[in-house]
Amino acid sequence: MADPLDSETLAPPSRARRRAVKPAPLLTVLWHADPRRVGDRAWLRDRTTPLSRLEPAFGEGDAAAPLADPFLSRRPIEIVDAGTLGWTLRAGGTSTALRVDGAVVPDTCTVPAARLDDGVVLELSDRVALLLHRRRPRAPTPGDPLGLVGHSEAIEVLRRTLGRVATLTGAVLLSGETGSGKELVARALHAAGPRAAGPFVAVNMAAVAPTLAASTLFGHCRGAFSGATAAHDGIFARADGGTLFMDEIGDTPPDVQPMLLRALESGEITPVGGRDPRAVDVRLVAATDVDLAVAADEGRFRAPLLHRVAGFEVRVPPLRARREDVAHLTLHFARALLDELGERDRVDAPDPRAPWLPAPVVAALARAPWPGNVRQLRNVVRQLLTMHLDADVVDHRGELERLIGAPPADAPPSVQRPASAIEPDTLRAALRAARYELKATARALGISRTALYGLIERTPGVRTAAALSADEVRAAHAACGGDLDAMVAQLEVSAAALRRRLREIGQPG
Repeated sequence: MADPLDSETLAPPSRARRRAVKPAPLLTVLWHADPRRVGDRAWLRDRTTPLSRLEPAFGEGDAAAPLADPFLSRRPIEIVDAGTLGWTLRAGGTSTALRVDGAVVPDTCTVPAARLDDGVVLELSDRVALLLHRRRPRAPTPGDPLGLVGHSEAIEVLRRTLGRVATLTGAVLLSGETGSGKELVARALHAAGPRAAGPFVAVNMAAVAPTLAASTLFGHCRGAFSGATAAHDGIFARADGGTLFMDEIGDTPPDVQPMLLRALESGEITPVGGRDPRAVDVRLVAATDVDLAVAADEGRFRAPLLHRVAGFEVRVPPLRARREDVAHLTLHFARALLDELGERDRVDAPDPRAPWLPAPVVAALARAPWPGNVRQLRNVVRQLLTMHLDADVVDHRGELERLIGAPPADAPPSVQRPASAIEPDTLRAALRAARYELKATARALGISRTALYGLIERTPGVRTAAALSADEVRAAHAACGGDLDAMVAQLEVSAAALRRRLREIGQPG
């Protein structure tokens, strides 16, 4: 589905703005003993850029300064523009130890130009982590960051888009992978618009049982059915004057879609047991990780409902498209955890000689594929740091592969490898990390989805939701109190597949 807001502005561009700004190469600080340096940039404007303790200057204007880490050599690593070959890094003349995407470089290596689109992680003597990448030179978006963490080009484009869409009145569809932060974006959209003083009401449409949908959406009157001892407002009424956020709109049960469409088209609802319709004024923001156009073509999602919810489509970028933000997000999650313990100085005022959170940890996080996106990064950071609260330093060796559940991302995500080379334990770990979502698991393992299906069939103890018996699903539902996340962990299948299986056996979600 085309994004009507892909352009830089809703107004016709001027002649100057029609000229495309080409991406330019730069270095971004991912980690430094001084956390205030995280995010500082140095553009590679010359054919050869020296990289050392003393140069280049990172940052803007008068605040620009070299890395100035005393553990780095004064003699530089040279970053040389090798034209069509890419960028050559020469480390032979310095004592600064260099790793490129986790691999030691004793002398010289060349990074293909295409690799700069995803970004290449450089580690300098286990002290500083940098991202060698390219982006379009542009000043950061002024004003409120809308609660969105990071300064990558992808997140800046998202902020500008939200700033334009927030003042409009139409429905907004947020599309993006699971865990990419769509609800956070929905809240940012609400806070930036004229309805900010009104309510923000969220509902997971995949969890709305068809038998309870009318009451959930529109409310009910007292005595409308057995057990209705008092009147109840549905989500439309509670969101009146504000924003109604419908998460996982693509998994709305088929029987619920017509009643939802009627309410959105008419702007009126009638509570169960009531006679008179009630006008409601809500701004709809929906989110999905499903391609709704494909779902509509396949008859799984009503086309008129698609056109109603997708007045404007905003794409929320996956974490792999904003690799330079991994450092900002890591710092954000670390601060949130340490605030709870009153130990925020561990990251904000570290010992510069031996920081508790060292550069190799953040470098490893930046190299990881993150099939579960920002949500997975948050969980991994919190767990990794919690494990080392009593230690002098966070040691990630051997831990991140276990926590992330995937091999290190030393090669581009597009590199494929034979499924026969994947061990059962590696498969199980990758499935757990991706919450059993097959598309994300295949990407993390570097295999096709077709190969993943075959691998699952051949691996003992790994199965799909379709293989679960009705009795097993019902028993898990009872044991978990209907909590879908708990059922996913117990049954080891994806949430989307489990919801379909629940509907097949007639078990309310």
